[in-house]
Amino acid sequence: MNEISPRRRGGARTVAEQASSRLQRRSFLKGAVAAGAAAYPLTRGTARAVGPTVDEASAESFPFYGIHQAGIDRPPPRLAQSTASFASFDVTVANRRELTDVFRTLTERARFLTSGGTPPKAAAPGGAPQDDRLLGGTVVPGGLTLTVAVGESLFDDRYGLAGRKPVQLETMQPFEHDNLNQAECHGDLLLQLCASHRDVLVHAFLDVMAHTDGALRPRWRADAFNNPPRPSGTPRDMLGFKDGIANPDTGNAQQMNQQVWVQPGGREPSWTMGGTYQAVRIVRFFVEEWNKVPVGRQERIIGRRKVSGAPMYGTDESQDPVYNNDPQGKITPLDSHIRLANPQTPETVATSKILRRSYQYDRTSDAAGDVNIGHVFCCFQQELNTYIAMQTRLEGEPLVTYISPTGGGYFFVLPGVRNSQDYYARGLLA
Repeated sequence: MNEISPRRRGGARTVAEQASSRLQRRSFLKGAVAAGAAAYPLTRGTARAVGPTVDEASAESFPFYGIHQAGIDRPPPRLAQSTASFASFDVTVANRRELTDVFRTLTERARFLTSGGTPPKAAAPGGAPQDDRLLGGTVVPGGLTLTVAVGESLFDDRYGLAGRKPVQLETMQPFEHDNLNQAECHGDLLLQLCASHRDVLVHAFLDVMAHTDGALRPRWRADAFNNPPRPSGTPRDMLGFKDGIANPDTGNAQQMNQQVWVQPGGREPSWTMGGTYQAVRIVRFFVEEWNKVPVGRQERIIGRRKVSGAPMYGTDESQDPVYNNDPQGKITPLDSHIRLANPQTPETVATSKILRRSYQYDRTSDAAGDVNIGHVFCCFQQELNTYIAMQTRLEGEPLVTYISPTGGGYFFVLPGVRNSQDYYARGLLA
């Protein structure tokens, strides 16, 4: 069983000193956000006013306000976010009032960072700068989205939130073939940062760390990227197969409301409406062994053609797999990855639809000299049990020989920030 590691509480500074620091920080934030709003309204188009020295991708921005957070549905190809960081934290503040301060600060920083603008100068003559200038004199939005989610451990006895926990939120338990590193699992809070450039992500991460001032202790982080389409269509994962073909249409509100967003009228607390469950899994690929497998065998393990991404009987990735004419699995094997994930049976129809948004990773080789590459699997669904049931079906697939899940966790993505008076987790903390 997975255990949440103990947390240290407090720090070297006194409570009064910490409170004073937070007050000073929020005073600065008000000015920073105002400056950002003036330089970069929360729409594209005016974001290009920084001049011709900034490339188009750096000038793109996503709207910050809305019923749902950004960074969940996949953007169109021209706004592709090629790089991502999944950063998990333990919260160290002492009470709910200070926790509210944390979420207010996250809101203020996310609003500024995702829209861009000119950061203020040092608070005092000769003082430390309020921005590291990693992005130059102006903070460019760079297609940044900052998506905030909470883990089950936030609902323990520290902040009096136990009665408000999302109904299905739980600590991720290992599946049969997992090899979980506990130092890379779970967390009170998860930030998913996606952008068009790596420096935009690094700047945003450092900015959040500076402005939360020790209230968030880093637990683990997974840095990842998206490959460009090869040659077109859906990008490929590090096994060489197209990843995430069978996704709901994120432009179809009805599909998203049925499969992704939590809706009113169910068992979930009212504050969760507009949020969604998120599963993150860091999965290592044993590519050296995988690349020894003949392509025909690889295709039968996955259930799709490697080059085209098409179903086993098809020629194009846009074709939907159909199994009713293949009950014995002669065309698409019964134990192939895509068929176990969605067997297309009446018994599994309710647990076969997720929104995938995975990224790839490439890390330092391990102590044995073996390469360490894989993907950060990420999916969103209206019910966490949908993912758990799907992953349980995959326990016996042939692919388990070539992969090893090593970390991640389950989280609940907070509803979006509606307007300038709103902030992350306001409904939860009210």
